[in-house]
Amino acid sequence: MASLFFPLLLFAAAVLGHIPRPAAHCPGYRATNIHQNPSYATADLVLIDNCSLYSKDIQSLRLLVEYETETRLHVLIEDAGKEVYQVQEHVLARPKTQNATANEAALKFSFTEDPFTFTITRASNGEVLFDTSDSPLNFESQYVRVRTRLPLNPNLYGLGEHSDDFRLPTSNYTRTLWNAEFPFIPSRTNLYGSHPVYFDHRGDSGTHGVFLLNSNGMDIIIDKTELGQQYLEYNIIGGVLDFYFVAGPEPAEVSKQYAEIVGLPAMIPYWTLGFHQCKYGWPTIDHVAEVVANYSAAGIPLETVWGDIDYMRDKLDFTTDPSRYPLAKVRTLVDQLHQSNQHYIQILDPGIRRHDDYGPYTRGAEKGAFLRATDGSYYRGIQWPGEVVWPDWFAPGTQDWWTSEILSFYSPSTGIDVDGLWVDMNEASNMCPDMTCLTSTTSTTTNPRQQQPPPQPHRRQPPSQGGGQGPKLGLPNRDLLSPGYHIASRHGGTLSAFTLSTNLTNADGSHQYDTHNLYGSMMARATHRALITRSPTKRPFVLTRSTFAGTGSHAAHWFGDNASTWAHYRAAIRQLLAAAAVHALPMVGSDVCGFNGDAEERMCARWAVMAAWQPFYRNHADASAPDQEFYRWPLVAEAARKAVGVRYRLLDYLYTAMWRASREGRAVVSPLWFFYPGDAATWGVQTQWFLGEALLVSPVVDDDSQTVRFYLPRDVWYDFWTGEKVVSVGGMVTREGVEWADIPVHIRGGSIVPMRVRSANTTAELRKENFVITVAPGADGTARGELYLDDGESLDVGDNKSVLTLTWNGRAVEASGMFGYATDLVIERVVVLGDGGPRTQEGPWRLHKAFILRF
Repeated sequence: MASLFFPLLLFAAAVLGHIPRPAAHCPGYRATNIHQNPSYATADLVLIDNCSLYSKDIQSLRLLVEYETETRLHVLIEDAGKEVYQVQEHVLARPKTQNATANEAALKFSFTEDPFTFTITRASNGEVLFDTSDSPLNFESQYVRVRTRLPLNPNLYGLGEHSDDFRLPTSNYTRTLWNAEFPFIPSRTNLYGSHPVYFDHRGDSGTHGVFLLNSNGMDIIIDKTELGQQYLEYNIIGGVLDFYFVAGPEPAEVSKQYAEIVGLPAMIPYWTLGFHQCKYGWPTIDHVAEVVANYSAAGIPLETVWGDIDYMRDKLDFTTDPSRYPLAKVRTLVDQLHQSNQHYIQILDPGIRRHDDYGPYTRGAEKGAFLRATDGSYYRGIQWPGEVVWPDWFAPGTQDWWTSEILSFYSPSTGIDVDGLWVDMNEASNMCPDMTCLTSTTSTTTNPRQQQPPPQPHRRQPPSQGGGQGPKLGLPNRDLLSPGYHIASRHGGTLSAFTLSTNLTNADGSHQYDTHNLYGSMMARATHRALITRSPTKRPFVLTRSTFAGTGSHAAHWFGDNASTWAHYRAAIRQLLAAAAVHALPMVGSDVCGFNGDAEERMCARWAVMAAWQPFYRNHADASAPDQEFYRWPLVAEAARKAVGVRYRLLDYLYTAMWRASREGRAVVSPLWFFYPGDAATWGVQTQWFLGEALLVSPVVDDDSQTVRFYLPRDVWYDFWTGEKVVSVGGMVTREGVEWADIPVHIRGGSIVPMRVRSANTTAELRKENFVITVAPGADGTARGELYLDDGESLDVGDNKSVLTLTWNGRAVEASGMFGYATDLVIERVVVLGDGGPRTQEGPWRLHKAFILRF
């Protein structure tokens, strides 16, 4: 293969005879008109011969290669006319190039001209990371295909959202990306989010990441050829090939480099790390008040109460049920929660009831906020309120309308003074199983599922600008309902099954066919912006079910409607690792004790304990499920008291990790191989995780068991609970008799862990507690840690923050850094772990200036 700067023709046709061809032996494209400079290169790609496997071949493409940074390489293959859909810049802003050069870059781009194929290699060792040479490119109007060779049985992670193994299967495996609601989160299927990024870990030779910025539906196939060659293949129903390759080589660096592309995660309010309780099916606001009182009586800290759709009148957004949830009583409860330093969050769905006496609908209509069909009337579907219309997040008036509704209904003085919002059903989930239950031209009926002709798109696409400067909003004359290539969506049938019709045209001229996977993330972003308008100085908190790449920059995420089973207890760990370590979604968690079905006492106790060591911690259940608040079982109550108590003592450690994630994309939750990349035994571990960089969590995972086997890499460790030092040579550890309220946790040698001295009933009370610092020396006798302090809620804290770097050199603890946060809190004591047991010095040491403490 030739380098970018010395392109060569393919060797001889005889040499190519062994290369597997794509279906119908499509010949691909020829590179011409090649231009390059030290930072980038361009070329024209011309179709060699028509093939048109599933749709019409695009004759002329354009290649752009950019060495954006020393560790990030951008490869864009788009149509020459720039009409094929590309994710809009305002939806996902592209990272700015720093104009690195090929000579200094960690990744190198090479290609062949005829047919055009390309290869990405690691400069330091020449290792091939991405190689399309076996299979020339397919680029059609509704089918784009590219395949890369891989090492045999590679270690691949990501390509979510799914409930499959964290390390992806490598034979006969398909990951379909098409956002869809799937209760019980089945395996081997598409779920609520689409994240077309994977990390490829190759042990000591390094880890790299591959991100395809494409929101179209796709199948990503991981398999072997008949000759045993491992490959990964993209089969996409539209869009362009917009690749970002990141070099790592350390695994944690790949996570940071990916976050820099899609947007660094939003910094969360401190209180959101507390324990949350929700239930679909709470019958009245008085019942909710009883739940709050029962948690208090049980001695289990409760930070936030959530309102599911029960609070609504007829399940209408921006309403309260006058008999079960009268506004005055809801306001009273929220006031009481706030007086107790607790919080309240409510749910919103995207479906807006189509009725002339419903204000949010009429006001949205005035703003032109809803999706329309071909005749100009509103496209309609079915969601919880019945017949609904759907916000068009691309329409210029939609943000103003959505913000106005939120400001009015959630007015602190006249409405419900929520502390955050929860957006659900935003894949978008449509209770119409296909396109025939409603049309935009029929009036509301008593039978909304009656059979009607399918709607037609409302065409608002602007004309092409010509001159190679097309609008990038989608080619005309495509089959937007049933493309020739059928992705393997679990719903089957058409793309529009149980969602919005894919032939709908958005206000900017793009189509739901191309933007479907963006809908939930755009709703979350609009809600995030509305909350900033509502409280301009405070950090907003938004929880979303549907996600796309970059959602973490404006929302948290939970893993949807799981089940109250041991299997889903284990799946929650796999989903946590993928979302937090690979997908740049740090504030994540599952419905604790499961959403669907009956939660069993022992399982719920284990889940309450396990989830306390994950970022987002919320118990939530379906209306059809029995109540499962922690206090309802003695065993679960005991487990929860201990779990929430230790979690709260560690909240500043977790908050510090969240701040680092928001600043530089550092993972808050990591798999073992992030820290032990050369240890092959860690590569498939999916029942343990690091919380931050110091704490290794190893929960009991077997059904009804009190025995756990976990892997302890070669290193110095300390039992979190006892301080006992453990020097591991790398191997499995079996621990028996693990009580239902217990969980094995180890401190990694070389770490310093700050904790509050005592727990508290709320995070506001917790923030009044002083600190204890635990030093866990590594094999070299040193240790390091960090503590971040601010007011916990300001959107812009400015210099009103402290960033303490804590170090131990074997003789003294030193605190240095920035001390801008005014506080009277102190470090009460410092504990140094070691062979002879812990050594302790009592303080106090002030947190407003540097100090050195000698032992």
